Amino acid sequence: MTLKKEREGEKLTVYIDGKLDAVTSPEFEKELEDLSGIKELVLDLKDLLYTSSSGLRVFLNLLKIMDGQGSMTVRNVNEDVYDIFRETGFLKILDIEY
Repeated sequence: MTLKKEREGEKLTVYIDGKLDAVTSPEFEKELEDLSGIKELVLDLKDLLYTSSSGLRVFLNLLKIMDGQGSMTVRNVNEDVYDIFRETGFLKILDIEY
């Protein structure tokens, strides 16, 4: 998994490439542990191939953080990851932009 972060003022866009699983999720979480000053978090999942329950847990934690200080949007979700979000109920809690 690789991450690319772009910050524009209070907006942070994170591009995630690869797989989020038990091995890579801790790195993903560590990269985003300091969101101070961020009011808008955008997660671009165009190149995310898969997420396990470990990755879903990180998405949930990020959503909780951003609910307290701004907004979180998920965009460019591919079909496989979309199916995982649908099957786990994450479609109901995530703001997904197509």
